Amino acid sequence: MAVLIPAMSACAGRMTPGERRIAERLEGKLDEDYMLWYDVPVGPKQTHPDFVIIHPRRGILILEAKDWLLDTIQEASRETWTIFADNRVKSVVNPAMQVRHCAIQVVNALERDAELILADGPHRGKLAFPWGSGVVFTNITRKQFEQAGLDQAIEPHLVICKDEMLESAEPEAFQQRLWNMFPHAFGKAISVPQLERVRWIMFPQVRVPVQGSLLSEDPQELPSIMRVMDIQQEQLARSLGEGHRVIHGVAGSGKTMILGYRAELLANAHAIRPILVLCYNEPLAVKLTALFAAKGLTDRVHVRNFHKWCRQQLVAYGQPIPPQGPGMFDQMVHNVIRGVDRKQIPSGQYQAVMVDEGHDFQPEWLKLVTQMVDPETNSLLILYDSAQDIYGKSRARGFSFKSVGIQAAGRTTILKINYRNTKQILQTANRVAAEFLQPDMQDDDGVPLVQPLSCGREGPEPLIVRVPTPSQEPTTIAGLLSAAHQEGHAWGDMAILCRDHSTMDQCARSLSHRRLPHHVRHRSGDFDPLANTIKVMTMHASKGLEFPVVAIAGVGRMPHGGEEPADEAKLFYVAATRATHKLIVAVSGDGAFANALV
Repeated sequence: MAVLIPAMSACAGRMTPGERRIAERLEGKLDEDYMLWYDVPVGPKQTHPDFVIIHPRRGILILEAKDWLLDTIQEASRETWTIFADNRVKSVVNPAMQVRHCAIQVVNALERDAELILADGPHRGKLAFPWGSGVVFTNITRKQFEQAGLDQAIEPHLVICKDEMLESAEPEAFQQRLWNMFPHAFGKAISVPQLERVRWIMFPQVRVPVQGSLLSEDPQELPSIMRVMDIQQEQLARSLGEGHRVIHGVAGSGKTMILGYRAELLANAHAIRPILVLCYNEPLAVKLTALFAAKGLTDRVHVRNFHKWCRQQLVAYGQPIPPQGPGMFDQMVHNVIRGVDRKQIPSGQYQAVMVDEGHDFQPEWLKLVTQMVDPETNSLLILYDSAQDIYGKSRARGFSFKSVGIQAAGRTTILKINYRNTKQILQTANRVAAEFLQPDMQDDDGVPLVQPLSCGREGPEPLIVRVPTPSQEPTTIAGLLSAAHQEGHAWGDMAILCRDHSTMDQCARSLSHRRLPHHVRHRSGDFDPLANTIKVMTMHASKGLEFPVVAIAGVGRMPHGGEEPADEAKLFYVAATRATHKLIVAVSGDGAFANALV
């Protein structure tokens, strides 16, 4: 069975009856290695063909569907057709020409990429794999098509008719009709790297920003590395409907990427009210703000750290702001909740609310933000991963989504595959945390603690360096990061993650001694994701971020005094899984985690 994007349940409402029948036939009669897109914007001009089909060995096919009856067509030529529709006669482009023009736009864009064209031979410079286009007449039989002389206006092999797409049609015969639409058989199979490049060019919405590339790309230049969502991620992102949705995914499964896609989609749909994106970690909020700013969405997508948002609500609606000191943040939240309850702070302020890393939110916080959704849209998205609950906000959950107003039953999607980390990095993280990440059904929402599965991406073995004393960890790390820079890694690709502020300051001194550019994240607002500097921060502050090169300090003294081993193991897991390519761990001492690593 082929993969349809968006899922049938998400797009059936906007399909015509004929389009729905085509979608069902394509989905049911093509094998699982076929990929299908329905009514998705394609290519640089973002045209909307009815169906796009990609198969690694067959190539790319674009289809136009017409639900016309035979008597709808008044006259047909190679260039234009006269039809009677919407109670009037009108002239339209020959549907075969229409869909071919769309296909040629796509092919021209693909041929700009040197990796996708033939390097030599008689077809040098042309696309390295087959492509074609065709028309499906959902209400006209082949006999009617021929008797009406429509075969003089469209080549018969470029058409599938009503009686050729019945549920009883043999899959092989149906597939053959599709591949008869290809004008040329030259070319070869699409490789996996080529397929990613094809999707990057054809579907810009699924592009994954490469570290350090938050600024808008030059449209005249194609990057050497093109990362895109995997098919499951894309199908989920394009299929998210209205209402309350929960995505429960492991670290590195693309939750934040899907949130970004969803926010951009809603923001570009002529939203009357802004979209609110909330997260607990302030550095993550800064990174997301930069991402949406690069897309020109700052006015329509408001990204806030939760407590900063609470303070802004108090200021905007004249509510009391608690003084600095212990308990200030809790009191701020309480004042907002009270203001909403008294209708002094309005509910329903946002077209949609999205919560990244909802496992960091206390139940009363979730109940509060749920009330901020415009009831007409009822659009709420919660991203969750119990394995990354490192603040104890929802320890053992102790509540259900339903109890805080989140209608999650039957609307939870689980993402189990970690795409961020190499297999070697994930294995190292699990050496400490695996026993605390066992699958476990936690509550009546059906939200489990999911053990991550590696996508199998290979990389260098993490460098676990045993040093005699804690004071030598920062010096060792500084030397290894300097060497990584000599290997070609930019300073902005690196981070040092520390268990506590004291270790963080020691690392900063070692970097200063070597004159390595760095920035220490001491407090809120003190983080610039675009700066070409080594980021030095606590393990807690790193959550939600990622870097090609990550060094970890202070592991030898974990579990930290007085902390639960399970919480500390999760904290190490979070820190280690920030690395996308290279992981360095300096270990001193004889703590339990040190012994597990060395």
